[in-house]
Amino acid sequence: MSQVWFITGAGRGIGAHIARAALQAGHRVVATGRKLAPLREAYADVAPESIALVELDVASEAQAEQAVQTAVERFGRIDVLVNNAGYGQLGYFEEISADAIERQFATNVFGLMHVLRATLPVMRRQRAGHVFNLSSIGGALGFEGSSVYCASKFAVEGLSASVALEVARFGIKVTVVEPGFFRTDFLDNSSIRYGDRAPDGYGDAGPSRDIYEGYNHRQAGDPAKLGAALVQLAGMAAPPKQFLAGSDALAIVGEALQGRLDEMRTFADLSRSTDGVF
Repeated sequence: MSQVWFITGAGRGIGAHIARAALQAGHRVVATGRKLAPLREAYADVAPESIALVELDVASEAQAEQAVQTAVERFGRIDVLVNNAGYGQLGYFEEISADAIERQFATNVFGLMHVLRATLPVMRRQRAGHVFNLSSIGGALGFEGSSVYCASKFAVEGLSASVALEVARFGIKVTVVEPGFFRTDFLDNSSIRYGDRAPDGYGDAGPSRDIYEGYNHRQAGDPAKLGAALVQLAGMAAPPKQFLAGSDALAIVGEALQGRLDEMRTFADLSRSTDGVF
């Protein structure tokens, strides 16, 4: 059955590969991005009846509402929402200004919320829909030198888990996607941001800009295969609430979860000691 996919950040990277996978499967796509020119270039070979190109800066609530309205006017419904738009703010917490932190959350968190809030009424009326919120392994555990980015993705995790419970009664499914390291432009200067302060004492410890740049486009993950996996998940009657993408994600998050479980058991008696007696 053909679906209508609404994808943010669809001009390049994972978003573009998801859009291509959906189109290849015979679905129609609303591809959104901050500027129309890159979208037109990316999808110049796609039949006009299969795709709608919509300008959308997710940080603008008004633009999010207009984009969703445009999608419904064009295709009549939205079956799958992919909240993919975002970028990485890297650097130690003390290196990053308050303005940069607010910009990170404006896109990665509030932008996702704007699009989700605009789309859910459409799916509620349909009594069906599937939301994919793109998080990261950085939303399942912290990384040194990525505190602000990880904080934004932890917010996506908490939002997704809670909204999933709220909208299940309407036949809407929510899956948070936690990719490992994928071969995209994520680490390019056009996407990534670094802190601009230089606090004393940190020295050269931890990940540096040179390490990130040296890893750029050498990541193990194949974004085309991730797109195909999401198309497969969207066809499932009972998809996962959390989907780890990549063998690196499975290994890293699995180890972190085991560590948390071990720590919980170690301090279980102290945890129970805080109960009151009635």
